[in-house]
Parts: sequence; structure tokens; C-alpha cells
Amino acid sequence: MTHDTLKVSTDDFVTTVTLSRPERLNALNHQLADELYEVLHACDQNDDTRVLIITGEGRGFSAGADLKDRGGANDSPSNAPTLGERLYQALVDIEKPVIAAINGVAVGGGCTLTLLCDIRVAAESAKFQLPFTKLGLSAELGSTYLLPRLLGMGKAMELVLTSKMIDAKEALDIGLVNQVVADDELLSTATEMARQIASFPPVSVRMNKAGLKLGADMAGQFRYENMALNILHKTDDAKEAAAAFREKRDPVFTGR
Repeated sequence: MTHDTLKVSTDDFVTTVTLSRPERLNALNHQLADELYEVLHACDQNDDTRVLIITGEGRGFSAGADLKDRGGANDSPSNAPTLGERLYQALVDIEKPVIAAINGVAVGGGCTLTLLCDIRVAAESAKFQLPFTKLGLSAELGSTYLLPRLLGMGKAMELVLTSKMIDAKEALDIGLVNQVVADDELLSTATEMARQIASFPPVSVRMNKAGLKLGADMAGQFRYENMALNILHKTDDAKEAAAAFREKRDPVFTGR
């Protein structure tokens, strides 16, 4: 099966899914989200796959939601999942381990997407940013649940409220990623880890992943994020932030 926004390959029970919109820094749109959902859920039911790796093609993992291409959202039924909902659905209930191999920038949804993966390996050149606050939006994809658990409340607050960019070293120091490796060793390191996991009893791997996630009430937190995003999208400040981004100028916020 071919896909327009992904490249998929399987070898030795490890399936590598590559976000493939390099001309847009792998920005996320509805088509990519739908294809990611389809591929991950198919692999989760296929015995040829025991571990999944997600990475990005080109010079970045993902620049986040595509602000110039809404992926056909305006043509979708009113009850169709939003981009955030579809990306969350793609990953949240996958039973097999998912490793994020993060190359270059992982910004906004590109960063929160990695949080839904089970293990994160970053290249030395990787950079991370959660710019939601400065854009007048709410953090998404369950990140308001996952970040405090990974980093502690103080660091989670700092990253979200300052919207600052951090490098791979700082990401490792604060626990945002598990490991940092040289750029040219990223995929080989992630693949070696995936093959080690894939060599273990598959049912044991899935049960242990499920056990570690058992206490998560991420679904409730995700519902809050959606409510917050729906409110914030309608504010003047969110519209001003988007306009300033497009026009490459400093925004002027009014608190409305």
C-alpha cells in the first residue's frame, strides 16, 4: 500500500514510518494524520511488526501543524476528527512499542507527537519547541498530561509558558528524550534498540507496555485540551498571532 505523506519499510520485525513532506519540514496535515493512523493500526495487528520507529525525512522531524495547508479540513464532515484528534487517535492505543527517532526540529505538534511515543532518541542537531502559548493556543496531544510526568511540573511549566526552543542536550538533561546520538547514528541506534525489543516475547512486550500505561488518565486531559483549543482558536489574540506569523512581524496582543 502506497502513501503520499509517509514512507514505510519493515525489516526483522521492525517497521520504520518516515514522515515524508520534506518540502514542508514534515508539517502535519489531515492527510498525514489519516495515513499515520492507518499505518500504525495496521502494523499493530500485523505479526510482521513487533516494534515501530517514527522519524522524519530531510532536515527536520516535523515543524508542527501546517498553517498553510489545512489538509482538506474545510471539506471534512462537521463530525470528522480535528487534526489533533486524529494524531492522538493514531498513537494513543497502539499496543506495540513506538520509538521516535528525532532528527532536526520538532516544533509544536511535531514535538507533542514524540511524547505519544514510548521512547525518544534524538540526533545531536535536534531542537524542540512548544510554542502554543505565544501563538495564543493550548498545548495538545495529551502533552499537558505527559509533560509533567516526564519533566516534573516546574520544567513543564517553563517549556510551555516561555515557548522557548531547546537543543538536544537540554532535552536529555530534563528528561524530554531518552538518548542523544550523533546525527549519522540516529536511525541505526533507534533500529538497534527496536531489534533488541523485537527479540523478546511479543506478548510480554505488549503487556509490560500496557502495565506501565495503566494508570494514565490521558483521555480526560485530552478532552480538556480540546475544549481549551476550541475556546482559544476564537480569540482575537490567537488570530493576531497567526497573522503576525504569516506576515513575519511582532504580534500585538490585547487580551481578547
